[in-house]
Amino acid sequence: MLDDYQKSQPIVYKILKNAITDDKCSHAYLIETGGFYDSFNFVMSFVKSLLCPLKNLNKKNCHDCHQCEVIDSGNFPEIDVISPDGLWIKKEQLQTLQKEFNTKALIGNKRVYIITQADRLNKSAANSILKFLEEPEGNIVAILITDNIYSILSTIRSRCQILRLKNSQIVDKNEPWHEKLKQIILSYKNNILEKENEENINLKITKVIEFVNYYEKYHLNTMLYMGKLWNDYIIGKEEIEIAYEIMINYYKDILNYILNKPLEIFDINNNIKEIAQKNSKEEICQKINKLVELKDLIKYNVNTNLLMDKLIISLEGVIE
Repeated sequence: MLDDYQKSQPIVYKILKNAITDDKCSHAYLIETGGFYDSFNFVMSFVKSLLCPLKNLNKKNCHDCHQCEVIDSGNFPEIDVISPDGLWIKKEQLQTLQKEFNTKALIGNKRVYIITQADRLNKSAANSILKFLEEPEGNIVAILITDNIYSILSTIRSRCQILRLKNSQIVDKNEPWHEKLKQIILSYKNNILEKENEENINLKITKVIEFVNYYEKYHLNTMLYMGKLWNDYIIGKEEIEIAYEIMINYYKDILNYILNKPLEIFDINNNIKEIAQKNSKEEICQKINKLVELKDLIKYNVNTNLLMDKLIISLEGVIE
């Protein structure tokens, strides 16, 4: 239940608690996971309280009600969860959702649909969900979950209440950025960096940041020096996936700088300032989106050398 997250997610918890208590829930939420390990269960706890006839945030007053057990079993008819079908969430999945919501009998007072990995909406699916959000029905609540809100169309973002979960792994804001970044990447399962010594981990992190800084200065010419800049240090798919995550976080902090927001991980330095000055916020969002998109291809036996070439070309906007 939602009360279980009062300590780990105090800000978002308070927002949602007040919305439920005052019956002022939004018709659409866009939730950025922030690296929080239990993000989907957090969302489901919110849904339980949202659909609860008594607006319970815990189980103290549940008595003989078994609604939460039915929700946990995945059989509650007023909840639909949509996940990527392969690489993408497709328009047909949303059309099926809309058809189901139009034909199903309403048991409670609300219906909820949850879109996981919402950054995987393909163009037609994104346009379809946009129409759904533009003309919301009073009894339907949408919850979109993503690791990065800037990979979501701005038109979708503008129609949702945005909530950012807090990464419970990071507790010390004064910690050096290397350490904060390591806490994020070490939370990944099957993390090859766990087998590396401290010096090698720091070297890899540094080389990834140097690669981004070099690319932002020399652009396509970066492809001529991939050996020295990348291939000699980042080896294997697991390391490449982690490297992409580092780059995503680096660009996110560059975006924070552009938006005059506090940096989440990195310290403000000349490279961040210089990259921010040479890019618009739209361009940085597009770069983050490309990194997220290509990061997903790593697990599908894509040639990693070709992937890096495609990354550079994609960041240049030469190909879509």
